[in-house]
Amino acid sequence: MNALPLKENLKKYTGIASCPVRNVISRFSGKWTMLVLCVLAENEATRFNEIGRAIPDISPKVLTDTLKSLEADGLISRKLYAEIPPKVEYS
Repeated sequence: MNALPLKENLKKYTGIASCPVRNVISRFSGKWTMLVLCVLAENEATRFNEIGRAIPDISPKVLTDTLKSLEADGLISRKLYAEIPPKVEYS
């Protein structure tokens, strides 16, 4: 059986690197990403432990990895204060 030709307007989804949707979905594909973004969106600046208390079932390692990924993607900002002990806020 021959496959039907793909409609011209659907061809944009076939290219993995050029697909307009795949790149967005890949940024938010982590289990915790959307929840962390929701917590940060409701507060101006939030410390790591506050985020952890708001999402009690996330491990500190996964929270750290999620925050680093979101910062690398430019979706959140991280501010480090020169204090002892160090103070870090995310927004």
